[in-house]
Amino acid sequence: MSAPSLYVAGALAVIGAFFVLVAAIGVMRLDDLYMRMHAASKAGTLGSGVLLIALAVYSAEADVVLRALAGVVFFLLTTPVSAHLLAKAAYSVGYRPCSLTTHDALSGSSPRDANAAAD
Repeated sequence: MSAPSLYVAGALAVIGAFFVLVAAIGVMRLDDLYMRMHAASKAGTLGSGVLLIALAVYSAEADVVLRALAGVVFFLLTTPVSAHLLAKAAYSVGYRPCSLTTHDALSGSSPRDANAAAD
């Protein structure tokens, strides 16, 4: 293994770990289910994908590279779909967005408009 590929793999691992950390902080600090799910799905997918690419660069073996790239494709195809379905299910059972949400597309009206009408 050459030194430049080790540096590239290390840099990719640090970048991937940073995005996973951002996803974890977003899950802990954001206000409602929808914001948390957005942080977990976007930053988590990017972080795990970059970590798998770092593994592929570090390994440099064809079978590991192929599996790592298959994992990246799997993450990119399944995470947005599952996040959307979970959010739709949460909304349908009655979990509404927090007051910071400016537009609720599924209800057809803005939560701020509903609050203004109630006052």
